[in-house]
Amino acid sequence: MSDFLQGARAAEAALRSVFPPTPLQRNAHLSERFGAEILLKREDLTPVRSYKIRGAMNAMRKALARAPESRRFVCASAGNHAQGVAYMCRHLGVEGVIFMPVTTPGQKIQKTRTFGGDNIEIRLTGDYFDDTLAAAKAYCAAEGAHFLAPFDDADVIEGQASVAVEILDALGAAPDVLVLPVGGGGLAAGVVSAMDAAGARTRHVFAEPRGGASLAAALAAGHPVTLPSVDNFVDGAAVARVGDLPFVTLSRFRPEDVVAVPEDRLCTTILDMLNVEGIVLEPAGALSVDALQDVASAVRGKRVVCVTSGGNFDFERLPEVKERALKFRGVKKYFILRMPQRPGALREFLQLLGPNDDITRFEYLKKSARNFGSVLIGIETSEPAALQTLAERMRAAGLVFRDITEDEVLAEFLI
Repeated sequence: MSDFLQGARAAEAALRSVFPPTPLQRNAHLSERFGAEILLKREDLTPVRSYKIRGAMNAMRKALARAPESRRFVCASAGNHAQGVAYMCRHLGVEGVIFMPVTTPGQKIQKTRTFGGDNIEIRLTGDYFDDTLAAAKAYCAAEGAHFLAPFDDADVIEGQASVAVEILDALGAAPDVLVLPVGGGGLAAGVVSAMDAAGARTRHVFAEPRGGASLAAALAAGHPVTLPSVDNFVDGAAVARVGDLPFVTLSRFRPEDVVAVPEDRLCTTILDMLNVEGIVLEPAGALSVDALQDVASAVRGKRVVCVTSGGNFDFERLPEVKERALKFRGVKKYFILRMPQRPGALREFLQLLGPNDDITRFEYLKKSARNFGSVLIGIETSEPAALQTLAERMRAAGLVFRDITEDEVLAEFLI
């Protein structure tokens, strides 16, 4: 047995004092849809509803073994890493200082505090994560505390590799295909390293958000690069730069091995898993399931494991998720319409609507000194073709309008 696999198995054994192996469940809905045996590795069912507890546990126990007197740990995080560290601080009876941006939602702060209890202190610092991270590292340097990196750390990577150990033990063999979400790359690097060490001939598929495709960019460049901008919708995986240590392992793959998941399409998968399967997944947790659409021909007839990495979904985001899913399916659009300021104009417009066209947003600004007014209107319907037909009817009626559904600047400001 290789040193890495031995370390991953030791990490997996240590985790049994915290929680049992997460389930590896065959999903009948996905299996039928893709003509394959699709199994979900349910990391959304750990005590903190994400895999992050694994790396935190391993890094902390090894740090304590090396220096038992070092009993203060520090991290910077606004999400799953913070919760994993908090949980392990209480479990191991050590002190934790968790730096979070001032803009962190109160629900995430309270959840972290609940997991850590009296063993942790939460410090809200900085409007942006870079400021928070700098404050955490400065604190470590001044106080001599142990910094727990979220992914760019060998012990964290080894801890995440316990996911692979559980998959191998549950199946008794390696899967044909393994679909892994990627943010900073710690989970992917750990699982790939363990599978390699076990002699697996598994095909690895990596799923990252299109608005934060840092692994694909690194593979194309041959080294980690910092993305100029990141869409933070997939907050658990929207990382501007893949970790240096994870990239050492992942550098042998090709950009074609990475699926860039569109954020709006991901919303349809989140809703599908919730409504059909009753499984609550956060955006990052649904990446691997969504990516199956891009490798459908390659997985047909194969045994496939998708790692659902987290289930910390804030239901206050559900309206946004539903909105983005409808837009992706093409059954909801927003228009700015130039409407004549005369009696009967609105009634004439309403007569253009089809039987399944539903007005979900209507804002009309009447200006007495002008002949026309502007209308912001949202239309939801049953199928994409109905909206195309509506647009044709509006043109035929001589109406001037603009579709702003995909205009990010206007949509963000007006919708």
